[in-house]
Amino acid sequence: MTPFTLAILGGGPGGLYTALLAKKRFPHWDVRVYERNARDDTFGWGVVFSDETLGHFEVADPESYVDIQRRFVHWTEIDTWARGEVIRSTGHGFSGIARVALLDALASRCEALGVEIHFGSEMTHDALPDADVIVAADGINSRTRAAMESVFEPNIEWGRAPFIWLGTNKVFEAFTFIFKENEHGTFQVHSYPFTDGDPRVGAARGTFIVETDEATFARAGLASMTEAESLAYLEALFADELGGARLYSNKSSWIRFRHVQNRRWSSGNVVLIGDAAHTAHFSIGSGTKLAMEDAIALVDALGSELQQHQRDVPAALAAYERARSLDTAKLQRTARVSQSWFERAGLMFRRMTPLQLVGSMMTRSRRVTHDNLRLRDPALVERLDRWFEAESGVEAAGHDRPPRPPMFTPFTLRGLTLENRVVVSPMCQYSATDGLPNDWHLVHLGSRAVGGAGLVMAEMTDVSADGRITLGCTGLYNDAHEAAWARIVAFVKAHSRAAIGIQLGHAGRKGATRLPWEPGRPDEPLAAPWPLLAPSPIPYHPYSPVPRAMTRLDMDHVVDDFVAATHRAARAGFDLVEVHMAHGYLLSSFVTPISNQRDDEYGGCLENRMRFPLEVLRAVRAAWPAERPVSVRISAVDWAPGGLEADDAVAVAHLLAESGCDLVDVSTGQTTPDARPEYGRMYQAPFANLIRHSVGIATLAVGAIADHDHVNTIIATGRADLCALARPHLADPVFTQRAASLQGYDFAWPVQYLAGKPKASG
Repeated sequence: MTPFTLAILGGGPGGLYTALLAKKRFPHWDVRVYERNARDDTFGWGVVFSDETLGHFEVADPESYVDIQRRFVHWTEIDTWARGEVIRSTGHGFSGIARVALLDALASRCEALGVEIHFGSEMTHDALPDADVIVAADGINSRTRAAMESVFEPNIEWGRAPFIWLGTNKVFEAFTFIFKENEHGTFQVHSYPFTDGDPRVGAARGTFIVETDEATFARAGLASMTEAESLAYLEALFADELGGARLYSNKSSWIRFRHVQNRRWSSGNVVLIGDAAHTAHFSIGSGTKLAMEDAIALVDALGSELQQHQRDVPAALAAYERARSLDTAKLQRTARVSQSWFERAGLMFRRMTPLQLVGSMMTRSRRVTHDNLRLRDPALVERLDRWFEAESGVEAAGHDRPPRPPMFTPFTLRGLTLENRVVVSPMCQYSATDGLPNDWHLVHLGSRAVGGAGLVMAEMTDVSADGRITLGCTGLYNDAHEAAWARIVAFVKAHSRAAIGIQLGHAGRKGATRLPWEPGRPDEPLAAPWPLLAPSPIPYHPYSPVPRAMTRLDMDHVVDDFVAATHRAARAGFDLVEVHMAHGYLLSSFVTPISNQRDDEYGGCLENRMRFPLEVLRAVRAAWPAERPVSVRISAVDWAPGGLEADDAVAVAHLLAESGCDLVDVSTGQTTPDARPEYGRMYQAPFANLIRHSVGIATLAVGAIADHDHVNTIIATGRADLCALARPHLADPVFTQRAASLQGYDFAWPVQYLAGKPKASG
């Protein structure tokens, strides 16, 4: 019987690891590796692995693990250099190795097992007609992927930040991040040690990746510099940190990171692994880690499927893709969040103290949170919390007791001071009759105020009957509404320490729908819908009623309705009013180009699309008492092609700030049914962070904030000033009180409930 042939294109870590694992498991297989470069060619510098990753390699092949481990440089610290400070965090666990040493260890293991390695051999997939499986491990510039583009359907997105991959003979003791500013802008360094003297990398002892933003790159003139000139510029910039050490280039050039995804990873007997299939930004891990984990999964799938189905290669490769795609997609999403943080790191560097910058960086990917970081490095988190407590203007805890959790620090907007950072998000209850709030709303809002939140927000309350989403929506457009809301406000103020706000809105083209729990399609229209308004006659769903394009007279009426509702809200005693410009409702539908197709002064460029929403905001601000704050909820991005992007959100926030907005409530999406959000815990917080540091305005974060750990993470690291929680408050009206007890913080409870108050353990 003809031996099973496994051909591997590319002799990088992923390709070699695939070869050795396959040959170890199936000694009778004919396993060949084709690598275009010579054995000791050195490209790149070092590779870094976390302790968790190394555990996978030890299980997969103990022999190569032992050989690799003896070449490692191991450390548990992360050092951050910023503004003359070096802040150390401990408890992490990494190992670095020279890339050429890793390749040597893997190649030696392959040769010992009987793998054929053809160095200096340029091979393509179509030149291997007799191979049973062809593994394309040919890297980010994969020729296989390019040749089969119509099959794999790759999507390649270029990053925003230019970076250059260098080596240095400086022996940093830890994983080191350096933030440095000069007359051109801000630069950051990712550096780690990798060798104690491998002659193949010369004098280099560590990797030194320098990254910057596009504007700084242009001002510095780096695009037109030679390799030697770039080295000289960077050595001068980081002279203090290098301490006389040198930087080294190995055909290094300024490039931008490429995020690679493929719709399919295999076709017939050809399969992609490593950077050919997917990439993850270097700030969160390494392509080497992903490629070697791909190798483990691929060999497992081949072994399992081929034993069950003799030589059914497509089934085996499909099993590999199923096994890896979900975990890889998660890591890629995490890496994109980390990449985005570093691409905009200059914003944080300019506005944050070094300590808060470190906290933000350590939690940037959302995989590490406030509590998780405390487990790794309790001293750093305590230091951050004490600093934040002092920054919040409260009397600091003595060193004999812990600082208060960041979520329990006060926050002031104009004349309103909230006693903590927890906000009950506005949640439509669809339980009103003719717009009139009732006992359900009293209990819903009152119980959450009694539960300890700093601010309770009433649901989207419509400024006119025709501005409602459903027949069950609340309104504030007559005297009865005002009186009913005043009753609820009075209860909150009499029986809790919470402030209470109201969100004013107009449903626009998303109005006149059935209640969400009634049968039907999403946003199912009423049998007899009222006339709808929008900037353009575009229905929200294909089955939604077609709205009427607003005239100037319509706009005047809507402005008047918002002003009248604002006066009523002030008389009812609300502490804050929020203008709803998000989620595809009327004002939001002007902001996004997806629904605003006008060709007059209210359509076209962003400034024109914002014209009418800003008219409403300015009118509300003028009608609202000067000592009380005004917030605006926005959809920062549309999550859809042709829609709003992150930079648009910054521009919107600038315009809001100039028009009297005190707080931007940062949500996303829901402006089109075609949206494809990138969900995940705290997934909208990065947009609040971007707006806060770009514009200098207070922000409220919302979206998949599940517990007190998430709140503390967002608040302590400066991503937002407040956190709004919806579903957690539906499940637990006393969320804030419970969070205090869980953290050992002595938080005031209503006197009626004192008998049930857990004792604080702090």
